Amino acid sequence: MTDTSPTELAARIGSGLLSFPVTHFREADLSFDEDAYRDNIAHLGKYDVAGLFAAGGTGEFFSLTPEEADRVVRAAVAAAPQGVPVLAPAGYGTATAAAMAAAAERAGADGVLLFPPYLTEADQDGLAAHVRAVCSATSLGVVVYARANAVYAADTLAALAEECPNLIGYKDGVGDIEAIVRIRSALGDRLTYIGGLPTAETFALPYLELGATTYSSAIFNFLPEFALRFYGAVRERRSAEASALLDRFVLPYTRIRDRRRGYAVSIVKAGMRAVGRPAGPVRPPLSDLRPEEAAELSALIGRL
Repeated sequence: MTDTSPTELAARIGSGLLSFPVTHFREADLSFDEDAYRDNIAHLGKYDVAGLFAAGGTGEFFSLTPEEADRVVRAAVAAAPQGVPVLAPAGYGTATAAAMAAAAERAGADGVLLFPPYLTEADQDGLAAHVRAVCSATSLGVVVYARANAVYAADTLAALAEECPNLIGYKDGVGDIEAIVRIRSALGDRLTYIGGLPTAETFALPYLELGATTYSSAIFNFLPEFALRFYGAVRERRSAEASALLDRFVLPYTRIRDRRRGYAVSIVKAGMRAVGRPAGPVRPPLSDLRPEEAAELSALIGRL
């Protein structure tokens, strides 16, 4: 059982860079490689990271069964250094998401990242009911992830923030600047705002001006020192340094990422292989980088 209150968790995750670790799979049968995963969580936790999001989007949540997700979360909780909060996923249908949030609390996680509901579209009343059910299922702090079919209006979030004291964060995976401005205007500092677009470093500088003091770094998986240096430049508004790092690595990296759908995750696992910390292949429906693309990424990393 965590002793981190939702309010404390909100402050913690907003204070530094967030890590979204990959999930390790075995080459032979794509089963979860728990020993390798635990080793990597311990490795990442040695750095100055504000939170570890187990089995998140970069961790291929969408390819895990609820039972596997629970196992991944428990492994992360066991391996994370003392004081590093672990947030667990919840998603699919509302009943499943609520059950996963309750399971996360039993597993000892510090918070929950709520993914969009599976497949179907929903209006704002339905999305509000979805969030309300998950917040009611746990005492942990809950971060909503806005993307795809879960785009929350400012009025919806404001009402939920009044009803659900443990709703602590808003992760934006949409990129609608006007919507973020409206949400910030309606809620102020009631929520912690997290940049959540693919390769969030690309948007970190403008998002900071919108009140998003942190973001989900997938690059941190394989280049933690670079990711922390970039984050420091952003938070201290060293714009020239951040822009130089974008030009040197992040933008060439995104050009490889953009070649095929799903590469936002696949390229991270390729990066892990390139630095000698392999995490196995991605699971379907994703595809691994082609050999020539992996070589291109390795060369890009080697030039840092």
